[in-house]
Amino acid sequence: MRIKDLLAADSIKLSAECGNKEDAINQLVELMGKRGNITDMETYKKGVFAREEEGSTGIGEGIAIPHCKSDAVSAPGLAAMVIPNGVEYDALDGAPVNLAFLIAAPNTKDNVHLDVLSKLSVMLMDENFTNGLRNAKTVDEFFAVIDKAEAEKDAEEAKEDQSGAETFIVAVTACPTGIAHTYMAAESLEQKAAELGYGIKVETRGSGGAKNVLTDEEIKKATAVIIAADTNVPMERFNGKKVIQTKVADGINKAADLLKKAASGDAPVYVAENTEKAASAAPQKSGAGHAFYKHLMSGVSHMLPFVIGGGIMVAIAFLIDTIMGYGGSGSGNFGSLLPLSAFFKYAGGLAMGLMVPVLAGYIAYSIADRPGLAVGFAGGLLAANGNAKIADYAFEKFGPFNEFISKFGFTQVNGGATVSGFLGGIVAGFLAGAIILCLKKVFSKLPKSLDGIKPTLIYPLLGIFVISVLMCFIFNPLIALVNVGLSNMLTALSDANMLVLLGLILGAMMAIDMGGPINKAAYVFGTGMLGTAQTYLDAGASLSDPKVQACYIAMAAIMVGGMVPPVGIAIACKIFPKKFTKTERSSWVSNIVMGFSFITEGAIPFAAADPGHVIPCTLIGSGVAGCLSALFGCTLMAPHGGVFVIATIGHPLLFILAWLIGSVVTAVLLGLIKKNASEN
Repeated sequence: MRIKDLLAADSIKLSAECGNKEDAINQLVELMGKRGNITDMETYKKGVFAREEEGSTGIGEGIAIPHCKSDAVSAPGLAAMVIPNGVEYDALDGAPVNLAFLIAAPNTKDNVHLDVLSKLSVMLMDENFTNGLRNAKTVDEFFAVIDKAEAEKDAEEAKEDQSGAETFIVAVTACPTGIAHTYMAAESLEQKAAELGYGIKVETRGSGGAKNVLTDEEIKKATAVIIAADTNVPMERFNGKKVIQTKVADGINKAADLLKKAASGDAPVYVAENTEKAASAAPQKSGAGHAFYKHLMSGVSHMLPFVIGGGIMVAIAFLIDTIMGYGGSGSGNFGSLLPLSAFFKYAGGLAMGLMVPVLAGYIAYSIADRPGLAVGFAGGLLAANGNAKIADYAFEKFGPFNEFISKFGFTQVNGGATVSGFLGGIVAGFLAGAIILCLKKVFSKLPKSLDGIKPTLIYPLLGIFVISVLMCFIFNPLIALVNVGLSNMLTALSDANMLVLLGLILGAMMAIDMGGPINKAAYVFGTGMLGTAQTYLDAGASLSDPKVQACYIAMAAIMVGGMVPPVGIAIACKIFPKKFTKTERSSWVSNIVMGFSFITEGAIPFAAADPGHVIPCTLIGSGVAGCLSALFGCTLMAPHGGVFVIATIGHPLLFILAWLIGSVVTAVLLGLIKKNASEN
């Protein structure tokens, strides 16, 4: 059914004159009567005016859409009227109405006409369309304007909505940071679906939130569902559908295979529970390693905004003191020597202080849903702050039991450190998730009338108690020993001038899997070192202290290593064009931008297409850059930002030199070992 099918030539009036709103509606009802679809004019008219009393149908911009659904209507219809001089209509914007459509809808279950009327309502928001109707000289011209606009609208919707395709698949893509993988996977799935002749709609859940969200109707129509994600996505809506669950990288690298599998129906049926966990899981998700990675990346992705925002503010504090001439003072208060810098350091430090609690909280959330948050945050706070210092308390005459608590629950034996830091946060997150899952199982037999107090009383009370005992008495003391050892290792490497080796390793790790677990392991290590450096500074260490410098050198090696792959590949695209396809060569500008911004993921499509040749080249180039950065003594106080935080880098020109050398090494190696592309 089309809009023209609801109109008749006799129900259109192009040069109407109306004294007021009531007169306009009366004329429209008379026009509708000429269409022959009204069995009782008076009843229908009363229905139109009754609807008007509920609120004006003058929607603004000179348009009114009065309407009525009534038993007096035998068939759906439209009447249209152009009022050149306008009429006061009590419109929402107060402007006169000069174009009006009256809608008559039968009071039946058959609502097929509603899609057409909905389309007309949307079209009336197009100024070009409404101006064309107002300027029509004849009824035929009026119809022509409608036909043209409706055809364009249908073509647009057909392009966007593929749910009517014989094989229609819906998908969701999501990665922890939501910067690159999410959209690359979506693009790959859409391109391969077009090649295979499948209809598809992909919901992306990136850093800016969910886009292109799937509707219930689209999910219902879908042959199968593909979930290519490394973070949790809302799953309950897919209950009863065939669902393929896999990692986001497969959405990029194995899109065709996933689509063919979905089209064949070779997927398990998803059964949702209240906790949105599947009773039936796809084979790709059965691995414990992937589950661990997914939960960890959920925590990391939520942690990053605090690290980046807070870290850059702290770096600005250091920059302010440096610009004002205090950079070489060696003061332990560096970054707080001026009121302005102190403000930045204070606010940024508070934000960074949330890093570990947020990490732990969202790992637990990924495992156990919302009840895991409170327990995870509590465990993360204990990891970040360590056990209480017994010196802050005045105890008298306590027995053996309290003495045991004082030695382990407050401070480690012999006064050792108990801050477990980001390593402790990771442990706390997984512990919290496991604790909540256990509590859910233990209390699953309680009466349903008590369901309301489980997440608000039972889970947080018992969960926080258990995580507190485990962190204070076991994991804080143990992991603190690891952190002390790590600190000693950095100091030893610095003293032995072996930071170059550390820079080589960290730089290479950034280019192995381009945002995958190895890359993220190096990055999380670097952000942890920034926190360690801040701890040293807060304890009175100077900025020039070797152990503080070692932390910043590690972060610089990590960032320069991550900036090399996209830029190295972009250079290779220009120098060795025969090695790349036309599509690959056209992406060199975006790779430059991503490289400048420290987004390693720009290299993923190239690595996915030819991993055996591309990854060794990027790995070597990044390793060289990290090695040179450490050799040059480059430091970095910000956890992200690329060239946009260049002012916070120690020896910035040498940092850029290391970056360029590493990028050129990658480009040259690609030219030497990569085979010519089959398409040019």
